[in-house]
Amino acid sequence: MSDPILLTPGPLTTTAQTKAAMLFDWGSWDNAFNAMTASVCKDLVGIVDAQDSHVCVPMQGSGTFSVEAALGTLVPKGSKVLVPDNGSYCKRIVKILAYLGREAVVLEHSEQEPANVARIDAALAADPSISHVAQVHCETGTGILNPLAEIAATVARRGRRLIIDAMSSYGAIPIDARKLAFDALIAASGKCLEGVPGMGFVIMRRAALEGAAGNSHSLALDLLDQWQYMQKTGQWRYTPPTHVMAALHAAIDQYQRAGGLAARQARYQANCAALVDGMRALGFKTFLPDALQAPIIVTFHAPADPAYQFAEFYRRVRDQGFILYPGKLTAVETFRVGCIGAIDPAIMRRAVAAIGAAINSMGVRAAA
Repeated sequence: MSDPILLTPGPLTTTAQTKAAMLFDWGSWDNAFNAMTASVCKDLVGIVDAQDSHVCVPMQGSGTFSVEAALGTLVPKGSKVLVPDNGSYCKRIVKILAYLGREAVVLEHSEQEPANVARIDAALAADPSISHVAQVHCETGTGILNPLAEIAATVARRGRRLIIDAMSSYGAIPIDARKLAFDALIAASGKCLEGVPGMGFVIMRRAALEGAAGNSHSLALDLLDQWQYMQKTGQWRYTPPTHVMAALHAAIDQYQRAGGLAARQARYQANCAALVDGMRALGFKTFLPDALQAPIIVTFHAPADPAYQFAEFYRRVRDQGFILYPGKLTAVETFRVGCIGAIDPAIMRRAVAAIGAAINSMGVRAAA
């Protein structure tokens, strides 16, 4: 039986070449592995054109490990962070800040509202003690894309520092460090680069990182200590995710050969269009209007038909080879379908057909 297609925002479906890269065992202090780490970090910085001003610090663990590491390393104790909140991953940042003992100023938005630049500007003007803004670029709780360039310009004009959670946008939606000021941009191996999960990374403005001594709450998550050790020795401080790094190295090679960010963005946009067109033809309604939808993951309203139950719907779609994602909203019942990974529009059309077959077999008469 072949592996199911993962229509999720990570972990996601990977190529055979990426999987094959994990069949070799690496020594964590071996020169060849250290050279691989250095090569990957160089490539990661280059994808956002940050090589002149920023450095890449890899971190073991899921992307959330790196979000916490970045906040804990860059935000001094006693500082205050503005968090525009329009989804679950914004709320996770607020929760992390509470654990860290850093004050969060939460700017509430609805889940269908992109982060409002004018409100961010007003909040910064009203409270000079806010030192940082933590902004999620693509909020995968819904699939909404926030206006990062405008937010970054506002934060810079107000003389504050920007930390970007680009977990689900990095590598597929353009971000240019030469035009957009940020102290940290956080992403992970198992997202739009189509590696496997297990490693995050933070692209950090060198001057901000060098000035972060004494901030971190954690030895394991101290990005300054991690970077300094790697600069001195070429090695990770503690046991690295060697197989994950090898898979990411292979995935980046494929990414670059395929045409880099422009090609990845185009494929994901084509996937998203095939998905949305097909689902609307079945009668499903998207949670977001097209103008706010990122080509990463799409949230659909669940059918109101009493014959619909998500667990059964999920099982029937999975039996046909596709794994969906549950909704993450609290106000309405939804489910989500990812557009990323080593998939193409033909696979998306097959997934739509599987969804149609599932609801028909369940006796769901109205998808809307």
